[in-house]
Amino acid sequence: MTPQTRSGVTLFAAGREFWRHPSPWCLALTLTGALTARTTVGDWQLTDVALPVFMLATFPVFEWIIHVAILHWRPRTLGRFTVDPLLARKHREHHREPRRIELIFIPQQTLVWLIPAAVAVPLLAFSRLGLGLTSVICLTALGLVYEWTHYLIHTDYRPKSRAYRSIWRNHRRHHFKNENYWFTVTSTGTADRLLRTYPNQSAVRTSPTAKNLHGATR
Repeated sequence: MTPQTRSGVTLFAAGREFWRHPSPWCLALTLTGALTARTTVGDWQLTDVALPVFMLATFPVFEWIIHVAILHWRPRTLGRFTVDPLLARKHREHHREPRRIELIFIPQQTLVWLIPAAVAVPLLAFSRLGLGLTSVICLTALGLVYEWTHYLIHTDYRPKSRAYRSIWRNHRRHHFKNENYWFTVTSTGTADRLLRTYPNQSAVRTSPTAKNLHGATR
């Protein structure tokens, strides 16, 4: 689990594999379209700077909430029905097989509604078209960064920078040490520190359900 024990995979090779999957392309094409539309619309204002700064600052908390509340959703029974969303099921598969590439990315079934929602919601939420498009740009850019970071951590690419090593360790502790901590993916010690899921790893027991979330059978 240390950088020295990882096999030598180049960043170029990792990137080539990354672009073979639909999620990066969907996000990148949406980002390109939003950038083109935003440039065409113009009407730049101070809020077009303030909004990206706000979204970037709060993204670790947003990421933490999604990870905890949706991806780690515990199946619940309501009468004859079991509430067990696709994203939660796929994430349990991801914990069982963390090196299986297709399970690293946002599922294709989710992209069908997620991409339209990422465009429609900001455009409807803001009264100014330009600011709505700025929001779409930020959402898709952050989504692309998330997908790339998460994917790269699960490859055999060897961490080189101090910042990336920290992020790499953080996520691997979540998978191989204890699934109840270290929920952020694109940063480390941010939302986890704020929300008290960043303990000293030496004080945390190795969880028997890190690869079998909630002890679920599927």
